[in-house]
Amino acid sequence: MSKKYGDGKGFFVWFDTEYSDLKLEKAHLLQVAALVTDASLRRVLPAGEDVILAIRLPIEIQPSPWVEENLSELLRLCRSPDAVDLADADQRLADYVDKAAGTITQQQDQRPVLAGNSIHADWWLVRRFLPQFLSRLHYRHLDVTTFKLEWQRLNQDIEFDKENSESIRQYFPEAVLPVAGNRHDAYYDLQASLSELAFYRAHLLQNF
Repeated sequence: MSKKYGDGKGFFVWFDTEYSDLKLEKAHLLQVAALVTDASLRRVLPAGEDVILAIRLPIEIQPSPWVEENLSELLRLCRSPDAVDLADADQRLADYVDKAAGTITQQQDQRPVLAGNSIHADWWLVRRFLPQFLSRLHYRHLDVTTFKLEWQRLNQDIEFDKENSESIRQYFPEAVLPVAGNRHDAYYDLQASLSELAFYRAHLLQNF
């Protein structure tokens, strides 16, 4: 495993969230998912240890109309006994990172890098709701959207198809996608982002 790829250990914490309102200042977490890879985009732990959690939705939180319409199944889960509270989710995420990447270090530049598409939004919610998880993370992020924008500028007729499970598995063979094309699911989306980076590495970055 490479020891240098943006941080001292070379770990990426692939992360995605679903939340109750597109206005982040009003949003409450509905779902979190995490998967740790090394710098070569290989799983560090078996798929069965990936974190996929529905977050308990407080009764006073009113989801936006868009969320009510498009995430109705997730909302039902968040209102069920199977959902976990934020503190539990935070601890589970922190424990998972510790197991995959080692216990927390005081050197922030030696911690795993948070990765995903438009990861700044997820980072914003991590800062609001998940302090233990946050304390395990590097100060830098890997945003796949940066590569997407460059790819679209250079190759307007070719696009990575995140809706296609086979495309995802082609570039991330270790993907676990029980529901084909299940968009608006944090676990599906983080694996699509991981696979998308592998696609750009194979094509956009082939000369580097």
